[in-house]
Amino acid sequence: MSKDIAIHSWPSSYYLNTEKRWESGILSLTRTMVRFISNQSKESLASFQLSRIMEIKMETSSFIFSTLTILEEGNVKHWFGSLKPNRLVVYNVLEHFWRERLLSSNTDTRGAESQPSKGRQLINLMAGAQRRLEDTGRVLSHQGEQFDNMMQGLEKMDSDLDVADKLLSELESPSWWPFGKLPWKLQQEAKAEDAARAASTAAAAANRGPVRNRVISSIPAVVSKGADSDLKPGCLLVLVSSVEVRDTNCTLLHRFERSEVDEIRVHSPYEVSIKQRFIGRPDICFRLLSAKMPEAMAVLEMQYKKKVEFSPEYNVFKATPVTSPTDPQGALQGPLRGQGSELPGEVPAGGGLSQLQVHVQHQSVSQEEAQELKQMLQQLKSLVLEAETELERQDEVLDVLTNSADRTTMQIGKHTSRIKRLL
Repeated sequence: MSKDIAIHSWPSSYYLNTEKRWESGILSLTRTMVRFISNQSKESLASFQLSRIMEIKMETSSFIFSTLTILEEGNVKHWFGSLKPNRLVVYNVLEHFWRERLLSSNTDTRGAESQPSKGRQLINLMAGAQRRLEDTGRVLSHQGEQFDNMMQGLEKMDSDLDVADKLLSELESPSWWPFGKLPWKLQQEAKAEDAARAASTAAAAANRGPVRNRVISSIPAVVSKGADSDLKPGCLLVLVSSVEVRDTNCTLLHRFERSEVDEIRVHSPYEVSIKQRFIGRPDICFRLLSAKMPEAMAVLEMQYKKKVEFSPEYNVFKATPVTSPTDPQGALQGPLRGQGSELPGEVPAGGGLSQLQVHVQHQSVSQEEAQELKQMLQQLKSLVLEAETELERQDEVLDVLTNSADRTTMQIGKHTSRIKRLL
């Protein structure tokens, strides 16, 4: 039953070739199958697996315009019409999941016996490395807080020294000049401060840029701004400091800086929406649907822990394994039905297995373990890049602390000399 949970559904009609009529119902996409259920009889009139689809096209017919056709193995053609919200949206979603299913690897090595012990050992090693890296991240975070406290102390010292400078200027100014420091001295000091501030800002930006723009995860997706009535092909990029939504030509649609993301709502393991809220103008929200969304969610949940929310629809998927529809595991479980007939499963060409295929079938890491290892590697990559970003930030803070300490020491020396001259 876990395979029957619909990822997405659309009201539509289906052409019954035997009865020469259209039947209204619901067209739904599951993890491995496409299914049409009649509104009247509540029965499945068409059900076929993504792996058996040969072609998906948008066509017209003499019976109804704007139809969507799916050609199944065995030259069986299914006609769908009256698609809501529109035909293009349904085509984009079905074509995305079908294409990702075709691009998946190891489609001919299903149901093989595996030895989970080695895979479990790898997972345990990765979990240990992740724990050590998380501990290192906590130490770096505590060290960064100490640096921030030191910066606050130096800023307070600078403020006190500015007050002392004003008082000394008033004491040093001639009696006929009641406005404190002389004008030409003010201009010279302002220019020096502006030059130093500009140099430090440029250096910080140069050091911060390469790491902040590194891509942690990139997945193809079907993208819509706002509601799901305009889903178009695109991609989702998760960077160290931001999240980018791009179209099929890699043109940037929107960039969410890390501080700008207010909510990541998970509708299903394959569908999320990212929102940035505003006051006084409409919010910016992008809805993304992807067969590889579980890979990106492993990173998003780590980077945006407090901003990830799970919708009530997601609870339906909780009891089922969160695997990608591109994962061949279980892709041929159960009978295949097209127009109510049972179809045979796939058999490798030649009817037999080569020596290489037999060797692959006896691999020691199962598909589930490989998927878990892949997600853990994504998390480790995210942790490493975040640690690198924090280290570079602390390097910048150390440079600022060094410059501020030198400047403070010089100011204290100047103030001491001025006080001695006044005495």
